[in-house]
Amino acid sequence: MLIVVALGGNALLKRGEPMTAERQRANVGRAAVALAGLIEAGHRIVVTHGNGPQVGLLALQSAAGPADGAAYPLDILGAESEGMIGYLIEQELENRLPAGSLLATLLTQVRVDPADPAFNHPTKPIGPVYDEATARRIAAERHWTIAADGDKWRRVVASPTPLEILEIKVIAMLVERGVVVICGGGGGIPVVLRDDGSVAGVEAVIDKDRASDLLAQQLGADMLLMLTDVDAVYLDFGGPNARRIARAGVGALAADWFASGSMRPKIEAATTFVSATGRPAAIGRLEDAAAILLGDAGTMIDGTGPTLEVRP
Repeated sequence: MLIVVALGGNALLKRGEPMTAERQRANVGRAAVALAGLIEAGHRIVVTHGNGPQVGLLALQSAAGPADGAAYPLDILGAESEGMIGYLIEQELENRLPAGSLLATLLTQVRVDPADPAFNHPTKPIGPVYDEATARRIAAERHWTIAADGDKWRRVVASPTPLEILEIKVIAMLVERGVVVICGGGGGIPVVLRDDGSVAGVEAVIDKDRASDLLAQQLGADMLLMLTDVDAVYLDFGGPNARRIARAGVGALAADWFASGSMRPKIEAATTFVSATGRPAAIGRLEDAAAILLGDAGTMIDGTGPTLEVRP
């Protein structure tokens, strides 16, 4: 199968962990073990990844630069994080595959609509978490928009809908030649088309799951696999009556059952992909990637209709 594998930001950098290069490389090494297992099982994969913590850290570093220097915009920072994380994934995966395996990391531009309402309503969390008092102080100093993220607070930025992956023909060509492609990092670099047809970056961060859905559709992938640090989608998650959704028909899940900062983007991406293609999507824990494909772990979403298989 051709599988688009979307690595969640929390799978690469767990909440509360220090954002050091050593810690991120160690976590990417864990991801590479799971990815190598899929390849060894005979699957072709295209890898995408989140960048929320990393692009937020880069934004902080940029803002702390020389007073006479303008801070870098989010599209530039998105490109930096895509290259940084892609480099780590490519190297760690290459070290676990047979000699001669072909891999490539591709900076990926994703077109958005300059009139997208998301630009007026920032929702995408980036950067580190803060207590409320610290978040409000920093937001006032830097003119940020902030929002609650669990029991903490984070900066939020615009997250427009991805419309077109500009490098899709290059990605497809590489996949056809047996290359493991790492692309669409952090949802890709958000760009718009000017009236004269030229391309320009914009101040935003695209949701990685939405972009992965678009990529999987355009590549004709057999599955969209979203890996995170939670073992499955749950009803009443965190409560005493929490139940794992083992399998769901595309008509059985409603995205608004889930918080926007948790599973909602993944449910939206999964149901959109299944509805558009009739092919399955799955959500689960990074370490369970192989078991998810067998239906032994995670949550599988398919086109079987409004059925819901729930387990304790």
